[in-house]
Amino acid sequence: MRPKNIIGFSLLLLFGTLLLINFGDQVGGYMHFAEAKESGDFAHVVGEWVTDRATHYDPENNLFTFHMQDDQGQTRQVRYHNPRPASFEDADKIVVEGRFDGDVFMAKHILMKCPSKYNDVGALEYQDG
Repeated sequence: MRPKNIIGFSLLLLFGTLLLINFGDQVGGYMHFAEAKESGDFAHVVGEWVTDRATHYDPENNLFTFHMQDDQGQTRQVRYHNPRPASFEDADKIVVEGRFDGDVFMAKHILMKCPSKYNDVGALEYQDG
């Protein structure tokens, strides 16, 4: 191999390693609460906000707390070190990204799937007349 090829391959390998080190934690897949707790890894959990349980925002600690039920029916408390996301109440589904600390899911990010703002109107029919 030529020296240029060796240097290029080494730089490519170094870049790939840096990507895995920096973003490897965030590559965790979608799990249910039980799987996320068992693995102890960074995970994405999909569920719904439990509306009959209180939410709380502590401005002094910048901590938003709520309860979420995953698709398997398991409910856990979620803590998020940021204010309540906009349109949180309107979300159909919530995806929390983070990991467990004891029995509490510590979210680093919250993503929301909100209902569509646009309804299908359908095609207008042309009428002669």
